[in-house]
Amino acid sequence: MPRFSQKQYEGRVLVAMALYTLCMLVEWPLVRTVVTLPLKCLLALVPVLPMIYVIVLMARRIRDSDELERQMHLIGLGISTAVVGAASLIGGFLSVANVLKLDGSILIWVFPGLMFCYGLARWQVARRYGMGAFCESDAGASKYALFVLAGGVLLLVAWLGRATLDDVRSGFLCGAGAGLMALGAALFVAQRRRRARSGE
Repeated sequence: MPRFSQKQYEGRVLVAMALYTLCMLVEWPLVRTVVTLPLKCLLALVPVLPMIYVIVLMARRIRDSDELERQMHLIGLGISTAVVGAASLIGGFLSVANVLKLDGSILIWVFPGLMFCYGLARWQVARRYGMGAFCESDAGASKYALFVLAGGVLLLVAWLGRATLDDVRSGFLCGAGAGLMALGAALFVAQRRRRARSGE
């Protein structure tokens, strides 16, 4: 199979994340209304499919990387696994000791936590090697534009669904959307400063 360019990879991940968001907003509320167990299980697991596709894309991207990129990916994955594993262990012990009251819904946050820690750790490792998060020749679309676009979509979904979304979903969408847009703005400013320093 040919290697994905960064632009192709980002495009496929964005499509998968859009499908996931659509599932969570349109299909997921139906889970509580269904009474038959097989259909309830099927509906509950539909949002997992886009996430499995993202995992497959990541695995393929890592497999097709050169040695240095692969090392950065694996260090990032190792750090994120250690951080999330330790946090899960701490949360589990505190829950068993009745210090924290946690229910099963906390498990939904394990994968996003892993991805966030992985991205942060990989970015730090790439900086240590004197590189950006991705090779400059394979940069794809501007990172700040992707973050601003994703944040804008989440804010739009929150606004369009304001009549039907509960406070938790609405708050999550607004917070995540605003955070992504702020990150995009910060990346834009950082990119402009780098270009000004290099005299472009």
